[in-house]
Amino acid sequence: MGVANRDGVKKMIILGVDPGTAATGYGVLEQKGNGFKTIDYGVIRSDKGKNAAQRLHDVFLGINRVIDSFKPEHLAIEELFFNKNLKTALVVGQARGVVILASHLKGLLVYEYTPLQVKQAVVGYGRAEKRQVQFMVKAILNLPEMPEPDDAADALAVAICHGHSFHSVWR
Repeated sequence: MGVANRDGVKKMIILGVDPGTAATGYGVLEQKGNGFKTIDYGVIRSDKGKNAAQRLHDVFLGINRVIDSFKPEHLAIEELFFNKNLKTALVVGQARGVVILASHLKGLLVYEYTPLQVKQAVVGYGRAEKRQVQFMVKAILNLPEMPEPDDAADALAVAICHGHSFHSVWR
């Protein structure tokens, strides 16, 4: 749940994930008090020439590597929302399930947030455009440029959302 340092300031490592089978974005942040430090972010990719089981396996192995490398305490992931394309929603749901299972097997606490909650926490407005979210992620994390690709930026936004949300009960 976070560890206090010598000054009594709590810190924790958060893994934010934007799941998908072609690209699963991840963002690893350290939250110390009210501030964030970016540890790493990127994308786990799978080859679209592979079958569904192989692609989900790639996501599973990739998220395990991230967890093993950075030892987060919490996983923050977006709740699935249904858009017009049911097939896309089902595929994302499968990738999401793989990430949640991998995290659970590694002992992480798993927290889920709606896209509305993520935008509200990062931008202050639940109907913000994707570009506004990316701009605020850059500003909050004091990054020299917008995080790329979009999947990684979205994962960082989910991690920030969790940090803000969890911090209120963490004190």
